[in-house]
Amino acid sequence: MTSEELNIAFKDAVERINNHHEPFPADFLLRLYAYYKRATNDYSQPKSRKAIINAFKTNALFQVKNVSQEEAKQIYIDLVNNYFLYRK
Repeated sequence: MTSEELNIAFKDAVERINNHHEPFPADFLLRLYAYYKRATNDYSQPKSRKAIINAFKTNALFQVKNVSQEEAKQIYIDLVNNYFLYRK
């Protein structure tokens, strides 16, 4: 997959998630959060009002710190595709 194709597939996966209206499992959301932040090189701190949520998000970010931006995009795409393939 070329870099351009990866970017298009990533944007499509983000759009699928944003357009989905049913709740997602918390662990899935944390993984999406971490890979999205890594894929977009967004290093801002979590901004939840609840310290425990910020702690979980920070931990999720720490777990993907050695993943490249391209790998993070692909993993995000795979997570989204697998979620929608196997949810029922």
